[in-house]
This record gives sequence, C-alpha cells and structure tokens, in this order.
Amino acid sequence: MAGPKPARAGGSPGQPRAGGAPGKGGAPGKGGAPGKAGGTTAAQRNRQGGKGTGSRAAAGGASRGGKAGQRNGRARPGQPGQVMPAMEGASKTPQAGSAAPRWLPLTTFILSLGGLGLSVYLTITHYTNTALAGCPVNSTINCTKVTTSPESIVFGIFPVAVLGLAFYVFMAAINYPWTWRADLALIRWARLAGVLTGIVFVLYLVYVELFEVDAICEYCTGVHIVTFLLFGLIMYSVAARPGPAGKLAAR
Repeated sequence: MAGPKPARAGGSPGQPRAGGAPGKGGAPGKGGAPGKAGGTTAAQRNRQGGKGTGSRAAAGGASRGGKAGQRNGRARPGQPGQVMPAMEGASKTPQAGSAAPRWLPLTTFILSLGGLGLSVYLTITHYTNTALAGCPVNSTINCTKVTTSPESIVFGIFPVAVLGLAFYVFMAAINYPWTWRADLALIRWARLAGVLTGIVFVLYLVYVELFEVDAICEYCTGVHIVTFLLFGLIMYSVAARPGPAGKLAAR
C-alpha cells in the first residue's frame, strides 16, 4: 500500500498558507491601516488648508474693511451725512460782534419812542400856537420864545419840530428790536448815518438856543438829551463790532 502523501508546501486549500491569512496580513483593519491613516492625514491637511485660506481671506477682508471704515469715518468736506469737527465747532461758536448786547436794542428803542413823543407834542403846539405845559418863563427858560423864533423854521420852510418828528420816526423804526436782530449791513450804516445827522443838527440847535435866541426850551432840551444818548449807544455798538465800521469808529 502506498503511504500518505506528504503535504505540499502550499498547503491544502482549507489550511492557511505560510504567507498568512488575508485577514491578518492583508486585512483592511491592519494591513490597510497605513493607507487609512494616510488618507485621514490628507483630508486633515485639506481641511486645515481650507481653514488657513479662509482665515487669511477673512483677515484680509477685515483689514480692508477696517481701512474702508477708517476712510469712511474720516470727515470729508461736501460728503453727505458727515460734518467736519472744525465746521461743527464753528457752528456752535457764535461770531464775535455778530449781534448787539441784549439790552442795547431795547434801550435804543425806548429812547427813540421818548424822543418821538416829545417831537409829536412840539409839532402839535407849533401848529396850534399853544403854550407848552409846565414850561416856566424867565430869563433862562422860555419855551414859547424858542418855539416861535425865526430860527425855529429851517430855511423858512421846515419847522424844527416837524424835522424832529421825522427823525424820530426813522430812529424808532431803525432801533426796533427786530431790526437789530436782522443785523444787515445796510441797516447798520443807515442807523449810523441817521444818528450822526441827528447829533449834528442837535449841536446846531443848542448853539442857536444859547447864542442867538438866548433862551432854553425844556422840551427841546429833552429831545437833545435823548439824541445824545442814542448817539453814544449806537457809536458804542459800532466800535464794539469788528470790521470797517468798527475801525472807523475807533479812529
């Protein structure tokens, strides 16, 4: 009888070979582990690279956005919705001399009304030939002598009382508080010209009373005093205001 055949080197199909079972040497869990690790590393690198790229892009966008915000935040003249600090500060700070003191318009207006009232009364007595009330008659004060003298009519045409009435109508209008608040150059020059004309005329009348008529009228003197006060206040307002008019008054 023949003896049992020796086993071949490759082994029987049912026995594992020397090379090891596929489950050990070539199993995906063991032999494929390096490949799996390598794949995971590549994916991680891709994800990290994506994150890095996104971070750099975000950083770049943020920096550009920050610069754009800085540029937008800067105040540019003429840009809507933004005001330069210098302009904002200038708008809050009033210009020096741009308006008269609060007491000045009201004071000049009240004085103008006082002069207007005296002028109205003198005009009425001139045309009605009535004596002025409360005016004594002596060597110094004699209202009737003054108001009826030839010098009481300028150029033989214009009564002094009527000229005084016209002057104080103008002064009451030009010294009205709303007119002061208008602060127009034309109004300021008209006010200055008016009070200069008035003070010159008053000086002439005082000279006439003292040296030609040789008598003083109490009501006329009241008008003269009001005119002097208005002259001082208006010249004060002109001198306190910067500009050509202020320089002219300062001289």
